[in-house]
Amino acid sequence: MTGLWPAGDPGADVALLAVQAALAAEHATVYGYGVVGAWAGDDARDEVRRLLEAHRDQRDGLRRSVRELGGSPVAASAGYALPFPVGDAISATALAAVLEDRLAGAYADLVRAGDGEVRLTAARELRRAALRAARWRGSAVALPGLAEFAAPDGGG
Repeated sequence: MTGLWPAGDPGADVALLAVQAALAAEHATVYGYGVVGAWAGDDARDEVRRLLEAHRDQRDGLRRSVRELGGSPVAASAGYALPFPVGDAISATALAAVLEDRLAGAYADLVRAGDGEVRLTAARELRRAALRAARWRGSAVALPGLAEFAAPDGGG
């Protein structure tokens, strides 16, 4: 199987950096979904498991893409600092939304850095992350992943 991003793109250096950032975000998301799964409760367990597998697949595709662009994939950290303590289903759900928002930001950067198929694939992943975040949060935000355009009060 090939990676998610075509090799030989003229903007490969910029695209490589953005793909590496998306890979790092997927690493953090995989870690975070492990925490979400531990606290989300039985009702969400199957969905969390499905999303964890989807993020692992996406991470693996990004690793291949980095190699195709001539880079060495950034490694996952042994652990990641959570944005807030998680100890129940409510905080686990909030963490899932934050993870997807952060991931949307990484893919938004890749939309900006890439062109052609890179941009299209990144836009699809941005959309998926935004939809997952909205589902976890129970509402959508304007321009997901583009924090610089959000309203100062966080309302988008």
